[in-house]
Order: sequence, then structure tokens, then C-alpha cells
Amino acid sequence: MDATSHAVGTATAGGPLVGGQAGPADPLVPYLSADFPWYGLDDGWTGRRYLMQAGAGGPRAGAAGSVDYGTLGHGEEPARHYEPRDMRRFAVVVTVARRDSRRSADNTGTLEATSASSAAWLAGSGLLAATWPGQLDRALRQDWLDQQSSLAWDLADDLAGPGWSTLSLPVNGLPQPFRYRESEYGWVLAGEAPGVLLGAFGRGVSAYGAGFSTVPDLSAYTRP
Repeated sequence: MDATSHAVGTATAGGPLVGGQAGPADPLVPYLSADFPWYGLDDGWTGRRYLMQAGAGGPRAGAAGSVDYGTLGHGEEPARHYEPRDMRRFAVVVTVARRDSRRSADNTGTLEATSASSAAWLAGSGLLAATWPGQLDRALRQDWLDQQSSLAWDLADDLAGPGWSTLSLPVNGLPQPFRYRESEYGWVLAGEAPGVLLGAFGRGVSAYGAGFSTVPDLSAYTRP
């Protein structure tokens, strides 16, 4: 699994990130600089759409094609901070570029090629970042997050294991197999799509009725 994924494991929904730094004022810029297609929920979704994050995992930040992954949101925005009885309903689609092994950001080693496990890790960590168990106080949340992130990493690295089931969902209208799992915090899935690796996470929105498609016009994700 691509170690790049660790860089965004605890990032929260918000403005775009490129190479771990605050992105440009125009949130579309990092998305439009990507050299791969973006995926979101298909036309079966009639609710709100919004941009979340786009990021780079290597030393290429700011260069053409420097974006390695990104997220597009659907529904209500995941909470950035703890909210008692948080009932927000959302589905977030994670698009990950297919990358061969490449140099790490500090140029001291190489990063593994991206895989469906990379998408699974990003989706799993994204769900964790949007979740805060009500029984935990603020002081204990980081311990919980560290523990759950480690578990998410192990699960993502074993997509063929018993922690996952198979779910077939349409991608551009054609059925595609995904690895899927549920928890008390929500659901996560990961698989492949033409040109990219695809993940998703959500809560309060059924994954069984989801469908994915390429996004020809990202302006649909910039409307209020």
C-alpha cells in the first residue's frame, strides 16, 4: 500500500491541501491540475455536492500532475468538531491516481505504487476524521483516533481478509466489484475504476444504492 496515504489520515474536511500545505484561494485549482479523472456519485444523487480536499504525496507539489488523490462530498458536510448526537448524512468519494513507485518527499526512499488499499486507507481515515464517539472527551480523542487509524491501516492492507465483504456497484453504468465494510461509525468501500482507484465512505446514506461516474464538470461541486 502506498505510504503516501499516511499523510492525510487525520485530515479533516475543508479547503484543499497540496503537499500538506494550504491550497490556493480558488478551491478548483488543485482539482483541475490533476492528470486523472475525478469520480463522484452518479446522477442518482440529487442532493448537495461540494469540494473537500486534493493532495499530493510526493515531491511534486505545485508541478503539473502533482495531485495524487482527492475527495468530493455529497450531502451534509462531515462535522469538523465534536457535536453531541451528530446525525449528519453524507457520502464522500475518494479518487486516487494510479501511480508507480516513486521517490518520497524527502528523497530518501521510494513510495509504493498506489493500489485499492490506498483508496481503502484514505476512505477509512476520512471516516475516522469525521467521527467522534460521544462517550469520549476531547482529551481522549487523539488516543482513540491513533488506535482506530492503526486498525484502519491494517484492514486496508488486507482487502481480501474477513474484515471485508464484496459489493457490486455501478461505475459509469457498468457493475464493478468493491470491497466493503461497515462499523458503528459508518461504512467504507474501495475498488477500481477506469483510470483510477476508487474509495468512498459515508454515514446515514446507504452504500448499497450508490453509483459512481466521472465528473465532467467540477463546477457542480462549487455551487452553494
